[in-house]
Amino acid sequence: MDTLSPGAAQTSPFFGTGSVDATLSEEQVKTLVADALDAYDLTGRKVLVLIPDGTRTAPVPLFFRLFHELLAHKVSRLDFMVALGTHRPMSDEALNRLVGISSEEKNGLYRNTHIYNHLWDNPQELTQVGVIPAAQAAGLTGGMLAEDVPVQVNRRALDYDTILVCGPVFPHEVVGFSGGSKYISPGIAGAEIINFTHWLGALLTCYAIIGVKHTQVREVIDQVAGLVPTGKLCFCSVVRPDGLYGLYIGDLQTAWSAAADLSARLHVRYMPEPFKQVLSVIPEMYEDLWTGAKGMYKIEPVVAEGGEVILYAPHITEISYTHGKIIDEIGYHVLEYFTRQWDRFKEYPKGVLAHSTHVKGIGAYAAGVETPRVRVTLATGIPEERCKQVNLGYRDPSSVHPEDFANREDQGILLVPHAGETLFRLKK
Repeated sequence: MDTLSPGAAQTSPFFGTGSVDATLSEEQVKTLVADALDAYDLTGRKVLVLIPDGTRTAPVPLFFRLFHELLAHKVSRLDFMVALGTHRPMSDEALNRLVGISSEEKNGLYRNTHIYNHLWDNPQELTQVGVIPAAQAAGLTGGMLAEDVPVQVNRRALDYDTILVCGPVFPHEVVGFSGGSKYISPGIAGAEIINFTHWLGALLTCYAIIGVKHTQVREVIDQVAGLVPTGKLCFCSVVRPDGLYGLYIGDLQTAWSAAADLSARLHVRYMPEPFKQVLSVIPEMYEDLWTGAKGMYKIEPVVAEGGEVILYAPHITEISYTHGKIIDEIGYHVLEYFTRQWDRFKEYPKGVLAHSTHVKGIGAYAAGVETPRVRVTLATGIPEERCKQVNLGYRDPSSVHPEDFANREDQGILLVPHAGETLFRLKK
């Protein structure tokens, strides 16, 4: 069944609280989670919890402990899966770190709980749950994409009675706001639907879609989630680095909707004027440019025409651990660079083409000349030669001192110390 209901009740209960002013205590979180799990009877069920990887600020260790404490003794099976999308698999050590346990604890208290990586590119790990027909795809995308789209998800998702979707909600470059159904697709999905939704987001443009609650991409991933027959219960959190500000528990759409509303208040900062230069300091939780480029996506709306975004991340030495070879071939370009030369690029994975356009930003391509609206400069551990190869600017990271960019907003210069999760927009 798609909607997990409590006992014989006809409607799903909803639990949640949130604030822009104060964080939730661990006791408040435990009470909410316990009340929700009491209302939804999971006794004897096989339960799979979908969690984010290390590229999201989230209290994963807290939820891991709570689910184990509250469920392990009453369910027949309790396992976790990292909803990686196309991110690279995590090592056993990294998985333990993600959920906040030692290897001794993993082999002791938690020995009966498995933590799986989603492997999007391994056919043996996937199963088809349906197809989005071309006519439906055209309807969902306003006619932009009209093709049959096979929907594959991790086969383990069908081995359980209940999926608990547990992750944070932030403004997102492809979907509008992350969380909810996004943990099904792209979280544990196969390549075809991932490429479809990401290319749709590119056609709509990141500039137009990021931080928008109801989007065509969201409609598609909600449809995908509905194709997975396993019951679902959603735990959506709204988080900042200093703590958990909101937690909403219920069905996929209701919990996500409430969390997105709070995220829109907590994670969007409005600026009075655009900036000619922005220094995005990329935190170390982003290991490559594929993930660290959020420092561009979240900043682009407040960069002036002809301005510059500098992505400062000396720790990043790779463009993408998964897709780097393809990006080396195609480079980073504005959308029209691809759409006006479609025969040249149509065989490349559309999800990678989409990423390329998101990083380069809004712009035009005509008569062989590409004109991006802003300049993107890497001050990372990626060599200058490779930056030029993929059509991005380069700056020696040792020449960048973030303190030089501080308190200069009146000069048109903005410093973003922990870039990637707060969306910047103009007040106008």
